[in-house]
Parts: sequence; C-alpha cells; structure tokens
Amino acid sequence: MAKNRLLVTCLLGLVFRALQAIEYIQAPFSISDSTYGSTFFLATGFHGIHIIIGTTFLIVCLNQIHSNKISISHLISFEIAS
Repeated sequence: MAKNRLLVTCLLGLVFRALQAIEYIQAPFSISDSTYGSTFFLATGFHGIHIIIGTTFLIVCLNQIHSNKISISHLISFEIAS
C-alpha cells in the first residue's frame, strides 16, 4: 500500500512540474516586464525547486521500498524525505 501511495505522490509532483512548465511557456509576460512578472517567476520558481527536490527524495525512497531496503527498523531516509 505504501508503494502505491508514494507512487501517486511522485506522479503528482511530476504532473505539477509539467503544468508549471506549460504555464511558464504560455505566460504573456516575462521576468523583466514588471514587478508582477519578477514576483511571479521568483515565487513560483522557488516553489518549483522545492517540488523538484521533494519529488527526487520521494523517488529515491520509492526505489528503496521497491528493492526492500526500507523496513520498519530502517526508514531514516523516508523520514527525512517526508
């Protein structure tokens, strides 16, 4: 059950990044246009980096769960990632 839920979480992180990339491509403004543009790209960019790092950690944990390297007595990497 943990594998399935972690897989869904990782997929949602990847979908979020894809949607953010589409939003960046279709934005009618750029980072140098106005204060709104720079604030928008700065805030959403930091949030996107946070999602990339978190999704990467969770993908590593998913790989460890899949290869049975995480057990009840050894799950420090999963605790750090979550």
